Amino acid sequence: MNIPIAKPFLGPEEEEAAVRAIRSGWVSQGPLVKEFEERFAEYVGAKYAIATTSCTTALHSALVVSGIGPGDEVVVPSLSFIATANAVVHAGAVPVFADIDPETCNVTAETIQKAITRKTRAVMPVHQMGLPVDLDPIADLCRERGLKLIEDAACAIGSEYKGKRIGGHGNIACFSFHPRKIITTGEGGMITTDDSEQAARLRRFRHHGMSVSDIERHTADRIIIETYPEIGYNYRMTDIQAAIGIIQLGKMPVILLRRRELARAYDKGLADHPCLRVPRVPEYAFHNYQSYWLEILCSSSISRDELMQALLDRGIATRRGIMAIHLEKCYEAIRVSLPDTERLTRSAVLLPIFPDMKLEQVEYVLQCIKGSLLAV
Repeated sequence: MNIPIAKPFLGPEEEEAAVRAIRSGWVSQGPLVKEFEERFAEYVGAKYAIATTSCTTALHSALVVSGIGPGDEVVVPSLSFIATANAVVHAGAVPVFADIDPETCNVTAETIQKAITRKTRAVMPVHQMGLPVDLDPIADLCRERGLKLIEDAACAIGSEYKGKRIGGHGNIACFSFHPRKIITTGEGGMITTDDSEQAARLRRFRHHGMSVSDIERHTADRIIIETYPEIGYNYRMTDIQAAIGIIQLGKMPVILLRRRELARAYDKGLADHPCLRVPRVPEYAFHNYQSYWLEILCSSSISRDELMQALLDRGIATRRGIMAIHLEKCYEAIRVSLPDTERLTRSAVLLPIFPDMKLEQVEYVLQCIKGSLLAV
């Protein structure tokens, strides 16, 4: 078999929607972006949603609109994709790395507390691989310290914390529509908020800081001369992308059901293996399984990288677990010891999981993992 690490769940409906958008003549940000935003906000339970070009630009926008800038520190996990820290740097601030709970791969109120200094102005927890962080203690800590809370929810659409979908807890939350995420628009992102002033400023910021939108100007019955009260960026999503996103959002129930079914099959096949540790999902969380991670324990006779190569030799694509940002060359000037992060970035692997994956393919992956561990 040849099994990819991930595969977008796209069909003829998305193709037809993109064609309709192209034929409409409105291919940049327009009415379909507005519709996608409204549907997304309703889905997660937020008052407002603002579409962007990526989750990275969503995070940057959220930081700037939250007043984060030069001289400020933002606490983030090191165990995350590098864009989490990069967005902080793009805003002119400094990322301060926190360690994680090794059971969930997520930061906690306790690990964040250890990273807070007198310069800390915001906390940006990541719902890693779609598993929600324990939000309430983190929110309490932020309120006590007067810190902004911005959720990096790149992987977390459809996941729930205490029965409410991520993005619907009243904080700014930023989502990704990259092809490896739960739903995709090719590239793209979304910001959710319950604050009307934040939402209005975010819409201006993603449009060069312009005082009015293109829709307002093009549909007006009078001349409108725009102004630029602040410097912004071109972070606009296109109507072509939004057309695809609207269809994808409608497929969420099927996508979540299938991913959880595949994850259960992995759990069943791997949970009792003495050399492996499978994800733990706390009672407060509903996991969308954007990724399925597996830790290779020290009792194993084969390393993580050796297992990945053995699986690749059998046609199975994998990825290393989550990177430790503070170990990358571009952040080597930030000296910090994060033992759980450093161990997991060396020992964890991501296995294939996507809606079109067959249970027979999961069984093949399981057989190859167990065979590789026995062969050494």
